[in-house]
Amino acid sequence: MGREALAEAMIPVIGRLYRENNVVTSIHGRSLINKSTMNILKAHRFARRMSNHELLLEETAPLLNALSELELGAAAIDIARLTEKFRAEGNGASLDEYLRAELAEIVGKRGADDRTSTDVVLYGFGRIGRLLARILIEKAGGGHGLRLRAIVVRKGAENDLVKRASLLRRDSVHGSFEGTIRVDEEANTITANGVQVQVIYSDNPATVDYTAYGIKDALVVDNTGRWRDADGLSQHLQSKGVARVLLTAPGKGELKNIVHGINHRDINDDDKIVTAASCTTNAITPVLKAINDKFGIIHGHVETVHSFTNDQNLIDNFHKGDRRGRSAALNMVITETGAAKAVAKALPELQGKLTGNAIRVPTPDVSMAILNLNLENGTTRDEVNAYLREMSLHSDLRKQIDYIDSPDVVSTDFVGSRRAGIVDGLATISNDKNLVLYVWYDNEFGYSCQVVRVMEEMAGVNPPSFPAKDLIAPIAVLETADA
Repeated sequence: MGREALAEAMIPVIGRLYRENNVVTSIHGRSLINKSTMNILKAHRFARRMSNHELLLEETAPLLNALSELELGAAAIDIARLTEKFRAEGNGASLDEYLRAELAEIVGKRGADDRTSTDVVLYGFGRIGRLLARILIEKAGGGHGLRLRAIVVRKGAENDLVKRASLLRRDSVHGSFEGTIRVDEEANTITANGVQVQVIYSDNPATVDYTAYGIKDALVVDNTGRWRDADGLSQHLQSKGVARVLLTAPGKGELKNIVHGINHRDINDDDKIVTAASCTTNAITPVLKAINDKFGIIHGHVETVHSFTNDQNLIDNFHKGDRRGRSAALNMVITETGAAKAVAKALPELQGKLTGNAIRVPTPDVSMAILNLNLENGTTRDEVNAYLREMSLHSDLRKQIDYIDSPDVVSTDFVGSRRAGIVDGLATISNDKNLVLYVWYDNEFGYSCQVVRVMEEMAGVNPPSFPAKDLIAPIAVLETADA
């Protein structure tokens, strides 16, 4: 059977595992749910540069078929890593025997999901709010985990509901919504891929009665950016049915700024209000931690080349911020960023060691951080690239750090990336103790994925992940690979 035929045959198996068993399959963290034949082929090709071995459909297709026969309970399964482990550790066992041993805790449980369900309310429905909705709907599965129940907005027009649904359905940057969307104007709901979302109109976060809609102990995600401190955000906790609050922006005061992968374990049950920091802080902190752990950082400067955002003017007009009143579509605009200082809230060992600045540029999405670092221990370009590539594969930061060394990638190639930041290996500059790294990041979608990871941590709804432990692989010799 040809590669295309094998990939095509995998689609219904992936779908059944997801619908009937609550099993989410992926290849090196890239979800296979609702993917086309070509996307599955691309995921296998991508895996070629992620490990020392070719990932063959002749291996992954039988593995998927074997998984579908095991009556699995809910889980996240990386078939690339599972294939690598079977190849290295099978020791003559059949594929069925190996999988039954490796996945013993979920074999025979047929969709059973020990996770509780947590109601989620999106307060605000702008760029981040709509992307969070897409991700939550995609992950809805069997109804366990995070359940998107409502969005809260200020009514903007008589046909507000239709317009909100239309913006969820179509996006100039991220493309069309994958699935169906229906609007019920009488009930004031939007139903997307079977997930019914109540639309609530309010301009006061303290007076919404969520229990009237059957919502209780909800996690409210405030993506308006209007309130940044504990006093302002605590207004949400005054509404009936709210248990906790997450801010999708850097917090002020003593609020915990969480970068998933770095300090998410600092979240405890007593934290009623948590912030997910900024897109830039999420992009650079994992890379900075990796470098600091191995080479030590004496001092560094972070320069971000950031896509323009809605807080800038499209044409010249008054703006309370310096320079942001000038046309975002026509200019590069120097502005401030608090990301360098915010890193220390998640990574205290870098307190006082970083400075930062930002340049807003006329692109709608995907930004870049340039990290100019002075190190305690010298390194070479090849050594640091191999190390970061390995971190993207086999470390606890593999959901946050990606690595690429293609000679032709540009910003649009990273639209839709689910990693917090992507190291561009070909741009790395190393001169002993002076290191310059270029880190791409989708400041909208990649950041939204990080926010969802924090939400899952707050709600305690992470499914078991397999393989539970990675192979300890040697650092590979770098090769130029296609994007």
